Amino acid sequence: MPLISLAPQKAFSELTDREVLALAVQAEEEDGRIYREMAGKLRENYPASATVFESMAEEENDHRRQLLDLFQARFGDDIPLIRREDVRGFMKRKPLWMTATFDIDAIRSRAASMEAEAANFYRRAAERSSDPTVRKLLGDLAEIEAGHATTAQNLEDGVSTGERDAERETARRAFLLQIIQPGLVGLMDGSVSTLAPLFAAAFATQDTWATFLVGMAASIGAGISMGFAEALSDDGNLTGRGTPWLRGLVSGMMTTVGGVGHTLPYLILDFHVATTLAIAVVVLELWVIAYIRARYMDTPFLRAAFQIVVGGLLVFATGILIGSA
Repeated sequence: MPLISLAPQKAFSELTDREVLALAVQAEEEDGRIYREMAGKLRENYPASATVFESMAEEENDHRRQLLDLFQARFGDDIPLIRREDVRGFMKRKPLWMTATFDIDAIRSRAASMEAEAANFYRRAAERSSDPTVRKLLGDLAEIEAGHATTAQNLEDGVSTGERDAERETARRAFLLQIIQPGLVGLMDGSVSTLAPLFAAAFATQDTWATFLVGMAASIGAGISMGFAEALSDDGNLTGRGTPWLRGLVSGMMTTVGGVGHTLPYLILDFHVATTLAIAVVVLELWVIAYIRARYMDTPFLRAAFQIVVGGLLVFATGILIGSA
């Protein structure tokens, strides 16, 4: 089996002015492309912030042109390809396409970090350069990057209060539609629909291990069913509900969790202790569901609790009656 060889890297302190400028050109080009990609990802739901990122991309492009002009004036047209990963300890960027979801605040924080790292790079490069012209440009770029004050603040300044409120509301709505809603539906289904088969098996057999197996089968089966049902319901393009596989995963996992919660007590050998604990878990699950509905779905807590408890008690009673027949 062949050994995997790591690409050689060079210490930043070993770079010449020519190599530093070449590296800076590549870094500015990469950052500009990242900002444009950010703008593209945000344009539909966060148009104001997208405009700010587009402006930042133009700034990076202008920095790149200045660096190119200086490089050609000092060292000619033969620019070596030096990338971030070629320099030991140099700042690296996670590819944006690998990010599944785009939280506006997380993206602003990432942009702020990028600007701070760029300012530090130019400052260090300027300090070690002996060429007055190179030193001046790198120092100027360091001031420009640092002069963005914190990029997050600049982004906020570039977006009006009304636009920021609208963007936050869009983000909140996306979170509700893509995570909370499918998760809540799954938790309700798993917590309520598995009550009947679980307690029917419990009271029919009074065998905790058999009851545990029935509960696990019902929970996992319901999770798989709900996951596929949610994933195939719509592609999210028109409803804004996000990627179907994410909704299906969230819904399926929460369905399974809802059923497993009151199934686990039947690992206890004593039937009465296990059943008492299972009932306590059911009460806790129903309270959690009522809280989530009140917290995120604007449903008054008492009304949500009443609806969930009544439904849960009916299913619970059904399981006991059938199991005791």
